Amino acid sequence: MTIWIDADACPVPVREMVLRASQRTSTALVFVANSPLPIARRDLVKTVQVSQGFDVADNYICKHAAINDLVITQDIPLAAELVEKGICALNPRGELYTQANIRQRLAMRNLSEELRSIGQISGGPNKFGDKEKQNFANALDRWLQKSQKKLNQ
Repeated sequence: MTIWIDADACPVPVREMVLRASQRTSTALVFVANSPLPIARRDLVKTVQVSQGFDVADNYICKHAAINDLVITQDIPLAAELVEKGICALNPRGELYTQANIRQRLAMRNLSEELRSIGQISGGPNKFGDKEKQNFANALDRWLQKSQKKLNQ
C-alpha cells in the first residue's frame, strides 16, 4: 500500500498532511514531480523527479500505482485512468474519484477547458482554504482507516 502524490500542483498543506499521515501510519509515500521538491528525507518517503514534458509525471504514476494504492491528484484525466484500473484517486479538496462520478468530472473539465480557450471563462479553481484542508484531511483519514482494516483481515 502506497500513497502517490502528483506533486507539481499539489498544495503545500496537503503535502504536509500526507507526510504526517504517512509517518503516523507507516504508509509508503511517493511524490512525483517534474521539478525538485523541498521534502526532507524521511523513512518510507520517496521523491521521483521525472523529465519535463506533458503528462510525464501522470504517466509515471499510472504505470507504477497499484490496486491498493491511493493517488492524490488534481488531474482529472489521470484520475479517470486510475479509476478505470481500479486504483483510488483523491483530489486535494477531499473528493474521492469513483466510477460513479469520474465521467461527469471529466466532461465538466473538458467543457471548462473549451470555454477558457474561447475566452468565455477565466481563472482557476476557488481558493484553497481551511474548509478544503479539513475535507481533505477527513477523506485521507477515511481511506487510511479503510485500508488498515483491509490489511488486518
